[in-house]
Amino acid sequence: MFFMEIKLETPLSEEVTELRVGDVVYINGRIFTARDRAHKRILERGAPFDIEGSVIFHAGPIIRFNEEPNTTAESIRDPQAELVVVGPTTSGRMNPFQPEVLGLGVRAVIGKGGMDDRTGSALRRYGAVYLAAVGGCAALYGSAVKGIRAVHWLDLGVPEAIWELEVEEFGPLIVAMDSTGRSSIIQRRPAMTLRSRNSSISSGIMSQPLILIGISCGRGRWIDV
Repeated sequence: MFFMEIKLETPLSEEVTELRVGDVVYINGRIFTARDRAHKRILERGAPFDIEGSVIFHAGPIIRFNEEPNTTAESIRDPQAELVVVGPTTSGRMNPFQPEVLGLGVRAVIGKGGMDDRTGSALRRYGAVYLAAVGGCAALYGSAVKGIRAVHWLDLGVPEAIWELEVEEFGPLIVAMDSTGRSSIIQRRPAMTLRSRNSSISSGIMSQPLILIGISCGRGRWIDV
């Protein structure tokens, strides 16, 4: 059984409803980092960016500033800063806020560890997906970031602020929760191979719902472990 490798351009639209659990996704365009404090403030104040069709990345990047930023500014366009590394935050922290934030127009959420049933229901309701990033791939994901276009709510601190990142082939990401209600649980019987850009991905899968296990990320390609 094989799944598709798909490239998406932001802002996203109804196309994401065609994605299925196990598909391999790469993103071009803009994504927005946001952790729990940013999610809470979005619900309180509204998003400081165009949230319709957006991609939210559960991450707290490490940033190097070339000049001292104004931490009291609501938003800073083209900040004098460089991304050092970015990797996924455990998505469970965002469970209390994610369903309502999805209702504002978010089409994809990137993170690790999966999310709860309330979020799964919201993904179905709003036609969105949850994309699993792979632990240990922070350097690879960072290399796909081509620029920082803005930072919002820097008063929350660097990890908690919303960073607007321009990305090119940001991935690989795996669809772990799709808009049909399929989701991921750990099953440890090999039964499926996914085709990625440079190699096959062996995964432990018995039945639906599914989860990918036994894979890791190495120098821009998927490798069996």
